Amino acid sequence: MKYDILGDNLQMVKVTLATGEEINAEAGAMVNMSGNMQMETHMKGGLLGGLKRVLSSETLFLTEFTPRGGEGFVSFAGNVPGRIFPVDVNDKEFIAQKDSYLCSETGVNLDIALTKKIRSGFFGGEGFILQHFSGDGRVFLHCCGDIIKMDLALGETIRAETGLVVGFDSTVDYSIERAGGVKTMLFGGEGLFLTTLTGPGTVVLQSMDIAKLAGSLIPYLPVQTSGN
Repeated sequence: MKYDILGDNLQMVKVTLATGEEINAEAGAMVNMSGNMQMETHMKGGLLGGLKRVLSSETLFLTEFTPRGGEGFVSFAGNVPGRIFPVDVNDKEFIAQKDSYLCSETGVNLDIALTKKIRSGFFGGEGFILQHFSGDGRVFLHCCGDIIKMDLALGETIRAETGLVVGFDSTVDYSIERAGGVKTMLFGGEGLFLTTLTGPGTVVLQSMDIAKLAGSLIPYLPVQTSGN
């Protein structure tokens, strides 16, 4: 498999497959494909696997793409302005936020992970259910805005605004703490809680929160009024 990530802040990934190679994708993520690319919708992992994907805000079914009679290509894009990045899970496991999955090689296992602490589930911006990737291969994830990738050493900690954490290695500890004192929490403009990530491992952050973006647009949307 070969791939190219095209574009700037409205990216898509173009995947080129040889005969016999396959790739799974979130239903509706396909942008374009070569004429010899075949599509087949299936429920990877059976009903239980499909229901787990629904719990993580993904679709019940995945679409499998396979070229026929030679090399072919297929392109995928996310549903928000942002960037696409690959994660190799050959020798590690990766945890990601809901809605971040785009496509993956067939050797990648898609599962769910539960937040370890109740407070993290309520206030972490990701909910109680996260996505868990393992197995053998590459998975493509998409984020909102730009990507900030950091490699944390053992015991190294960073704090980020809730909702801006795209994903992290399974070796990274994930928790939630208060943003500060009462005055800071109420008037600091950063929310009540921050996400705390402690290494070792890789952490991927995004520069924009889609919920905050949507909230900022609400005052500018036309208001429908009923006429007489």
